This record gives sequence, structure tokens and C-alpha cells, in this order.
Amino acid sequence: MGFEGLIEHVARGFELAGVAVLIVGLVWSAAVAVRLWRRAGGRRAYQAVREFFGGSLLLGLEVLVAADLIRTVAVNPTLESVAVLGLIVLIRTFLSFSLQIEIDGVPPWRRAMTSGATLMARGASRANSSADPSPSGSSSSSD
Repeated sequence: MGFEGLIEHVARGFELAGVAVLIVGLVWSAAVAVRLWRRAGGRRAYQAVREFFGGSLLLGLEVLVAADLIRTVAVNPTLESVAVLGLIVLIRTFLSFSLQIEIDGVPPWRRAMTSGATLMARGASRANSSADPSPSGSSSSSD
């Protein structure tokens, strides 16, 4: 196996990792949504799905762009492949930008920069804090 074959396998590994991020993110966000639906209602579950799956989409897109970069720069560095890579990165950047606005509700220049992993962590902490509400002034325990 030559250098190009090795780099091609590395790029495929990144693509598989990106797809795995998307699948795991979908399953995880569905599990969190079901848990929150039972405890906090449909509105909170919907918000959690948006945050978790949106963060997973952003993270997956970042990994897939890395795979395209590796493949284009190391395996086939022609002017045409670089132009195609530029178009792919432009489209994925627009998708990431749109997803970020959809998740946060504000343009990126109006908030601190966050990545897909940060959004997932923030969603997890919000899900945990709203999943176990303790009524104030009540010390009764169930089960």
C-alpha cells in the first residue's frame, strides 16, 4: 500500500467517523427527548432534540469536511479537485452557519463561538438540570 492508498483509507475513516457521529447523535437525541418528554413535557423534549441533534450535525459536518480536505490535498491535488473541495466547504459552511442560527436563535456574531461538541454538552447539562426538578419546600421522597 502506497502513500495515496494510506491517505485514502484515512479519509474513509474520517468519513465513517462523521457518519457515526450523525447516527449516534440521532439515537442519543431521541433517547434524551423520550426521557425529557416523560419528565418535563413535549416543549422541553423538542428543544433538547434540536440542541442535541443540531450539535451532532455540526460536529458531523466538521469531520466530513476534514475527510474532504485530507482526500483532496493529499490524494488528488488538481485544480479541479481543489475547486470542488472549495464548493463543498462553502456549502457545508453555509449549512453549519444556518444550523447554528437555528439552534441558538441568534447569528454567530451576537454570541460566543461554540462548536458542535459544546452545544451537545450544554444540551446535556440542561437536560440533566430539568430532568430532576425538586419542588421547593417539599421534602417528600418517592419510591
